[in-house]
Amino acid sequence: MRQVNLLNVTINNITMVELLENLRIGGVVFTPNVDHVMKLQKNQDFYLVYQDADYRVCDSKVLMYVSSFLKTPIHEKISGSDLFPAFYTYYQHDDKIKIFLLGAEADVVKIAQEKINSKVGRNIVVAAHSPSFGFEKNEEECQEIVQLINSSDATVLAIGVGAPKQEMWIAKYKKQLKKIKVFLAIGATISFEAGNIKRSPDWMSQVGLEWLYRLLREPQRLWKRYLLDAIPFLWLIVKQRFQLYENPWSGVKKDKGINIASLIKSKKM
Repeated sequence: MRQVNLLNVTINNITMVELLENLRIGGVVFTPNVDHVMKLQKNQDFYLVYQDADYRVCDSKVLMYVSSFLKTPIHEKISGSDLFPAFYTYYQHDDKIKIFLLGAEADVVKIAQEKINSKVGRNIVVAAHSPSFGFEKNEEECQEIVQLINSSDATVLAIGVGAPKQEMWIAKYKKQLKKIKVFLAIGATISFEAGNIKRSPDWMSQVGLEWLYRLLREPQRLWKRYLLDAIPFLWLIVKQRFQLYENPWSGVKKDKGINIASLIKSKKM
């Protein structure tokens, strides 16, 4: 599979259609963006979890620009908010695909479920659940969620609770989810599907300004992510361009004999 190395994350350089077809046999999909990349410089557990994903696809036009600067161009942006609707549309007639939505507020995730099922023309989203704030630190609640998913007959888990929480939750509990074949970490996509948060206009997304649109709509929540990480990120990219970048976790490798879940500290989720 074609790959691009961007700092310490390997991105699968594939098209949306290729990814959708590959998911027939299942897999874990993460969608790296600038925020993820910067977290991967600081969070060892997140880094280890990222290595365990089957697919890491480019969520950001900015990453496409810098990959071209590094002379290893990424061919297509596959954001979680584009991938998820493409996924349920692609598999709308496949009765084996049954989705569990996990994330957002209770009314929002239910609206998303109803809207998706209406668009698809069948109950492709078989269940939806809104976890409590801080649920990832409550093992009892996490086990209740595992039971909900297992009893739902779902074969796909689409979780949107933000990074690195959603990726680390997948890594920690995926082996307990026996029926789930496809794991999609989709961030704010559930809210987009429900319609309570609007996506940026297409032209802004196409030129790489979706981050600016979201920043202007949610400045208090997002200003640190988008503004404070910008200069350090660009500096790291320049270092990689001139072969001066060093992966902070280069000496850390997951022991094949150890379950990745055992490496995750819940307090960091």
